[in-house]
Amino acid sequence: MKKNNSDIFIKNKILRIVFGMFFLFIIPFTGCKKDTQKKYIYDVNSAPVAQAGVAKPNVKSTVEFISIAYSDLFGTTIDQAKLTSLGTAYNAFGDKKLIEDLIIRNFLHTTGVSIPTTASMNANVPLFVTNTYKKFYNRVPNEFELWQLTNLIRNDVSSTPELVYYAFMTSNEYRYY
Repeated sequence: MKKNNSDIFIKNKILRIVFGMFFLFIIPFTGCKKDTQKKYIYDVNSAPVAQAGVAKPNVKSTVEFISIAYSDLFGTTIDQAKLTSLGTAYNAFGDKKLIEDLIIRNFLHTTGVSIPTTASMNANVPLFVTNTYKKFYNRVPNEFELWQLTNLIRNDVSSTPELVYYAFMTSNEYRYY
């Protein structure tokens, strides 16, 4: 008996189906298996998280705030008459942040104030930032603070030493010691 092409075609098709079914049922049982012998433990190293300004628990009094701000900008002590006058205005005004803002602006625009020039600031921005932190916060900036402020000064052409000093002196951290 002679085999025709249709018989061979049917036999090949049946063989493909059988092999396909065989692989379909065998592969899931012989594939990857979960390793139950090993136990992995992932630990996280503890890291201290602290903000440098938080370690300053005491608020400066009115007299301390005005005296220190004047000394920081002029390099000398404020005379008693001016201190009394500013202290009276400070205590009489309801919004303390607004009067602090006005006092700092007044100091920054008075002749005789000791502020570096924009050229000296741009000559060595990281040194300027470090010195500013030491001057106003009595501490060295952390890496992020140094990078952030240095990057801001370098990328913003309108940044001036007066603006940086104003930002430092009107911040919450400057109000504490």
